[in-house]
Amino acid sequence: MKKIGVLALQGDFEKHHQLLAELGLESISVRTQDCLERVEGLVIPGGESTTLSILMESDNFVSSIQSFGKTYPILGTCAGLIMMAKSVLDQRINPLGLLDIQVNRNAYGRQIQSSTELIQMHWKDTIHAIPATMIRAPKIEKVGDDVKILAEWNGAPVAVMEGHHIGINFHPELNKVSLFHEILFQPKSQNFHKAIQEKNVS
Repeated sequence: MKKIGVLALQGDFEKHHQLLAELGLESISVRTQDCLERVEGLVIPGGESTTLSILMESDNFVSSIQSFGKTYPILGTCAGLIMMAKSVLDQRINPLGLLDIQVNRNAYGRQIQSSTELIQMHWKDTIHAIPATMIRAPKIEKVGDDVKILAEWNGAPVAVMEGHHIGINFHPELNKVSLFHEILFQPKSQNFHKAIQEKNVS
């Protein structure tokens, strides 16, 4: 059975394990670089992005995840989206550069201004209405030419995809929204198979 890793340096990662289990996928917590050798996909969960950036640098995770992402799919939620960006409007963040986007962290306000909005997600000619819980959510300010916008809210992207990576500015695990995990990590996902095939060819 394929294993999916959930980065467990900091943040809310347990609910991602629960979602993956409900999809029939085995998952492990990733706390060391060696764990990446045991998985074929990765979730970077929400949390505090400046803290997460410091922890990833101190544990030498940045280059390891960048190399991992060349082959395998990665899903970033909230702070995970910030870490996956190419550019972040905060010099304290050392992003991974996996998604060609510019992000403004905490752009939607403080935690007291957090909310759950109903958004429309576009996937394979189907529109999915899903709840999106935004907690001190980052804003995607710019997207590159190869970035596909999957969902928008108030005129700004809230979910994007590039290659075999997805970044979203909200917390799907809090509303048991598994669609993004399914797209990247389900065995029948075309993106998942494409990543594995690329690894086998290289």
